[in-house]
Amino acid sequence: MGFFSNILKVFSRQTLEKDLEDLSVPFYLPFNTWVDESKVPGMAVTVLHRGKKVIQKGFGWADIDRRIPVDPEKTIFRIASASKPIASMALAKMVMEKKINLDKSFYSYVPYFPRKEFDFSIRQLASHTAGIRGYKGKEYALNKPYTIKESLELFKNDPLQFRPGTDYLYNSFDWVLISLAMEEVSGIPFSEYVQEEILNPLGMSNTLVEVPEENPEGKAVPYTRTQSGFRLAIPVDNRYKLAGGGYLSTSEDLAKLGRAYLENSLVSSEVMREFLTPQMVKGSSTYYGLGLQVSMDKTGRPFIGHVGNGIGGYSNFFVYPEDEVVISLLINCTDPKVQPLLDEIVFPSVLDYLSSGSLI
Repeated sequence: MGFFSNILKVFSRQTLEKDLEDLSVPFYLPFNTWVDESKVPGMAVTVLHRGKKVIQKGFGWADIDRRIPVDPEKTIFRIASASKPIASMALAKMVMEKKINLDKSFYSYVPYFPRKEFDFSIRQLASHTAGIRGYKGKEYALNKPYTIKESLELFKNDPLQFRPGTDYLYNSFDWVLISLAMEEVSGIPFSEYVQEEILNPLGMSNTLVEVPEENPEGKAVPYTRTQSGFRLAIPVDNRYKLAGGGYLSTSEDLAKLGRAYLENSLVSSEVMREFLTPQMVKGSSTYYGLGLQVSMDKTGRPFIGHVGNGIGGYSNFFVYPEDEVVISLLINCTDPKVQPLLDEIVFPSVLDYLSSGSLI
């Protein structure tokens, strides 16, 4: 930690407006090191402050063999569970328009789902307190072309893990069910609703559904780390869990979503407040709202957002409301083991700089 603190101190202490170039340099150093040491194949980062883009850069390779560098505007990554904040915004839109009631039974929207011992609501699904199970075995890496409805076969006959509202169990099947309810309500595919109501209005033109047989321009090759470097990640089909972990995006696009969360540009502040309130279980906070983490970082700064880890993709999406900062960081490999450094050094340093206008 002292190493990075010393690096930061050598740079000039000018005002933020005159020092954006100096700002970028120290925070790039660990990223370049990760590429050089083969911790990550490629990475893109975008930082917004008060709606203004202050950091945006690519590191390493979108395609190692072809030596195609990462471009934060154009390189498209698997964002894994950072898909949930996209789906959450879409659900919030439906709630605002009174198309879905968070506290209504899930069965009101999807009556054909097998009945469980206890009823559960959309709110409980979105907050991971409904009792739906998580992945078994290698279900996280399925490569079958399930539709959302077809994927119910994976878990529809399994019992709830606990009485809804009495515990917390993070999983992506919750959002499979929510996206199915949204399809039933809207009468159109979940992906179309999100495209029309969220992605198009925000100008997120590089946020896509990953179709295995297609290779869109700019898509980063997904890798898995090995002892000697990287290999191609195993093929997967994430379309059935689009809402919980299936989108492709760029760091620039994801930052646009963060700005929408800051500015309440798509959803009313009243509804957004409900989504960004940590849910309680047995009198204790889960530090999770409805589709997003709602907590404080290592330095005590409040944030909302999500970390995503999937086959061939890793993501950080964080919004700091009090600092008016959005951080979007995407990597094209399965868990690169860099989260502690991001949490403890890199992100706090960026926030300290932006809040004070001078390097620490």
